[in-house]
Amino acid sequence: MTEPALGIDIAKLKFNVCLIKHDGKLKHKVLPNNEAGFEQLTEWFSRQGAGRVHACLEATGTYGEALALFLHQAGHAVSVVNPAAIKAFAQSRPSRTKTDRVDAELIARFGQAQEPPRWTPPAVEVRELQALVRRLESLIEMRVMEENRLSSGITVDSVRQSVEELLNHLNEQIKHCEELIRQHIDNHPGLKRQSELLDSIPGTAESTAAALLAEITGIKQYKSARQVAAYAGLVPRERQSGTSVRGRARLSKIGNARLRRALYFPAITALRCSPFFQAWAKGLQERGKSKMSVICAVMRKLVHLAYGVLKTGKPFDPEWEKIACLPTQYLTGREVLTDSIPVDDKRQTHSAPVE
Repeated sequence: MTEPALGIDIAKLKFNVCLIKHDGKLKHKVLPNNEAGFEQLTEWFSRQGAGRVHACLEATGTYGEALALFLHQAGHAVSVVNPAAIKAFAQSRPSRTKTDRVDAELIARFGQAQEPPRWTPPAVEVRELQALVRRLESLIEMRVMEENRLSSGITVDSVRQSVEELLNHLNEQIKHCEELIRQHIDNHPGLKRQSELLDSIPGTAESTAAALLAEITGIKQYKSARQVAAYAGLVPRERQSGTSVRGRARLSKIGNARLRRALYFPAITALRCSPFFQAWAKGLQERGKSKMSVICAVMRKLVHLAYGVLKTGKPFDPEWEKIACLPTQYLTGREVLTDSIPVDDKRQTHSAPVE
């Protein structure tokens, strides 16, 4: 790492930073988590003689987004790291103390030792879409809470009337937010084209396409569909060791929970309405897979197909997998990665070539 390492421990109202200078000396600072604090951080860099730094912080919700964007726009290298990676790194070290100051130093040493990949912020229109989609998700969650409260049997008329009025207001806000999302996608040709590509996949619709575009930001940063599935937490997690440990394989669920939630009902719809997915899932059922295992497999399949159509810019083609195992000379007009795709790997193919 050529730049000094900067570890940032983010909180709602403040953030702790630890700077590891080229000579190995540590410098600590606590600043408010607002624009004034960001400017103070820049001034502090100047006093420390650090022109450019490699900042590392955890991906912990929205608290660190503004700071990460500020540092990136100022020309600093920024890495936004999965908290699980920081936790694993902490467990490998002898220290067991946990304070904000210690965490900032830990993150800085992680960045110095691991040199995590640099973060590139999504485009402005993607960030706006993400904010709208997440707001819609919050509104729907609030509506479900109030609907459950209403169905619980409220005996006081004034309370029931209050809940009903709030439900009407939430329904209006949900419709308004859905319209804002549609207008936003229509106003940006790139998002509009990607939404149409995703809509070509069985089981997906406008709402699912918007959620996928909001959560899978920057499809080019992924080298394969398996990476996107891992980001969504839809890869199997095996637990086997020696002759005594034989745990069942389960979903890792270490990933974007919003993406998993967005894919659940589309997977059910695809199984119910799409001959393509019905035929594909039949093989899983014949091998004794449970109903939930099949649904999870379809969710992962949807991720693979989404990656395929977005990467290639071609709509979903249900006939692709039927000819995927043919040699290259039979694939007129199509690009392939290898001369042939083995039949055993057929379940890993996409609706179209991915690179």
